[in-house]
Amino acid sequence: MQEWIIAMLVISLLLIFRDMAKTILTGQMSKKEEPFAPGESHPQKEKVERYAASFQKLADTFYGMPYRKEYLSSGQIDAILKDTNEEMCSRCYHREICWGENSGSLKQGGEAMIRAMEEGDEEAVEMIRQEWAEICGKSIQYLETVRERFQKEKQNLVWSNRMIESRLAVAQQLTEISRIMGMVAEDIYDISPADPKFQESIRRILKKRHIVLKNAWVMDKVEGHRQMFLTMKARSGQCVSVTEVSQLLSGLCECAMTSAADSRGIVNGEYHTVHFVEDVSYQVMYGVAKLTREEEKISGDNYICRQEEGGKFVMCLSDGMGSGMDACRESEIVVELLEQFLESGFTQETAARMVNSALVLKGREGMFSTVDICALDLYTGICSFLKAGAASTFIKRDHWVEAISSESLAAGLVQQIDFDTASRKLYHGDYLIMMTDGVLDALPLDREEETMKEIIMDVQEENPREVSRGILERVLGYSDYRARDDMTVLVASVLRK
Repeated sequence: MQEWIIAMLVISLLLIFRDMAKTILTGQMSKKEEPFAPGESHPQKEKVERYAASFQKLADTFYGMPYRKEYLSSGQIDAILKDTNEEMCSRCYHREICWGENSGSLKQGGEAMIRAMEEGDEEAVEMIRQEWAEICGKSIQYLETVRERFQKEKQNLVWSNRMIESRLAVAQQLTEISRIMGMVAEDIYDISPADPKFQESIRRILKKRHIVLKNAWVMDKVEGHRQMFLTMKARSGQCVSVTEVSQLLSGLCECAMTSAADSRGIVNGEYHTVHFVEDVSYQVMYGVAKLTREEEKISGDNYICRQEEGGKFVMCLSDGMGSGMDACRESEIVVELLEQFLESGFTQETAARMVNSALVLKGREGMFSTVDICALDLYTGICSFLKAGAASTFIKRDHWVEAISSESLAAGLVQQIDFDTASRKLYHGDYLIMMTDGVLDALPLDREEETMKEIIMDVQEENPREVSRGILERVLGYSDYRARDDMTVLVASVLRK
């Protein structure tokens, strides 16, 4: 329980830090004083970097703790045999014979017996006991006592490993805090005033639209897209659309510019800072079709579709174990945490690992959820796939269909989880089709993917919602129109802007 609380505090701290970073960034834009010169060290940046180093050092402390063990140590085996001897042999009149001249062979046999128990080799355990029977008349009782103490030690080992996994989960989260802090420090202080000539060009263009420009800031990164912050107001009681300002900037920058998702829509008589970014090349339409398992009222499947900052469209689909309310809650936790982490700037894999850590720390035996993420870069059209125990995702283009499959475990089962990842370049007119296991499981055994490809090619509708409905209707035809599991089909079409 303590580790679960720690994990939730770490997650909360990450989200709070994200909001603080946005506040700092906004404040930076509104300050009148000039920023530090290029190359000059900023004291606040150094302070944030020291915080990041402190969190990383704390994470390293957790990483330096003992790692999980698969087998009992020699000391633990000796303790089992010692305790058993005190209980079974202390008052036995054969003690001097057994643990005198035969002590060496009995000790070796005891160690071999416990190792055989660890391997689950009951045949070897019985053979050792029969060998003991020639010396010890209480071999059956002795074996049962050893087995009882072995089970206790094994349970202690399980709990010890659980604690170690919890510490590793917290260490991973602390490492991510450190990384995010360093990244935010770079982002905040990489903003600089626009070139004077370029700023004057913006001022002249805006003046024609009755807009007064106070400051123009830019954030240019080698691997990033153009971003600009304009502090401005309208003159003489005018109200000018931010969309119109975006069009003016597009002509000046020679690339399509648009306001950021959370920016203002109108320039009025008060100074406000508006964030502009380079516009994306693609847009996405999506639709979903769902069915709940027979005799259930609530589906165990959950999903999100949203456009993130930085020009990415993300679809997340999660299938909770089983069906009904419990399954729904598990998958709902997965998609909500994924949404928060991705919104905070985490990569797909990092977000998925954080969610997996949270599920492992939650510690509900037998409860797990699949993780299925498609993240489309709307600038380049490159789509990244990440799967943990999820059903195949399909890409439809013209007259062919490709399947992206997964063989990894679902989230929440083990701490050190391996995700299946892939990436594909998508083009105008392509369809992304995600689904849960209940859909594929309704198709003929050993031909699920091939049959699904045929079904997708058979659907002639173009609207994503109609495509998802068409797929689900055809799948039901293979199961006598009965939903034996929760079924969800999520379809997205990629369109060039």
